[in-house]
Amino acid sequence: MRHGDKEAAVRRLLDTPHPPVPAGLGALAAARGDRMRRRERALRRVGGVLAGLAALGFTVWAAEVRPWETPPAATTPPFAGP
Repeated sequence: MRHGDKEAAVRRLLDTPHPPVPAGLGALAAARGDRMRRRERALRRVGGVLAGLAALGFTVWAAEVRPWETPPAATTPPFAGP
């Protein structure tokens, strides 16, 4: 479609009578948006707490295991006496 055809189609749609809107639609949409916002905020808080707990658990594990140190040798090196 050309731009002029699209514009004419939109103008025809806007010239028709609009369908009736239920009376409480705005209030229902606002209530639903409020519930969604509270749910997202709660999920974000839970995610932050879980990330913090994971970081704390990793820190405790790393302090205990010390993975950056080389493990002791399984056998002792041969002794070349004096």
